[in-house]
Amino acid sequence: MSEAVHSHQDPPEVSPPVQYDRMLVALHWLLAMGLIAQLGLGLWMDDLPKEPVGYRAQWFNLHKSIGICLGLLILWRLGWRITHSVPASVNLPGTWQDKLSTLTHRAMYLCMLLMPLSGFLGSNFSPYPVKFFGVALPRWFAPDPDLKSLLSEVHELTATLFMALVALHFAAVLWHVLVKRDGLLQRMTWGRAHHD
Repeated sequence: MSEAVHSHQDPPEVSPPVQYDRMLVALHWLLAMGLIAQLGLGLWMDDLPKEPVGYRAQWFNLHKSIGICLGLLILWRLGWRITHSVPASVNLPGTWQDKLSTLTHRAMYLCMLLMPLSGFLGSNFSPYPVKFFGVALPRWFAPDPDLKSLLSEVHELTATLFMALVALHFAAVLWHVLVKRDGLLQRMTWGRAHHD
């Protein structure tokens, strides 16, 4: 009887997940808000009329200016991510959830790089100068309608894919928060991460 009592042990407590550092947390939420706003602005701009002259161009120039800022932040985040350690995945290694999470994050980074790059290069192939908050930037290439059209398609397709990935990412977060309750969301905040 005593052996049975002693052999029964409570399951070991699971240690709290390691959090992302403050810089990555700040860049994550800053880019999340900025990219969602930028995507919304891009979708809204598609229906803008070309008259009166200059009205549509003002919004497109604002979109390009914000895109340049977001592109620089994305490069900063990617550089920080590469040079700093990050928490291990909360998913079991080798599971389909772990593989899907890795694939989704890599695809999101690729989209975050391609969107501002294709937008900026496409604008450089247009006959109009790229204006950064009103200041015309040096032209990189001679106008080329075919390359402008190609890069515009890349820009739009990448944005569409990125929106789908964001929806998948958000659904995964909800699953971790509401179903698994494994403290995933707390790792991307300034509070102390914990398990429920």
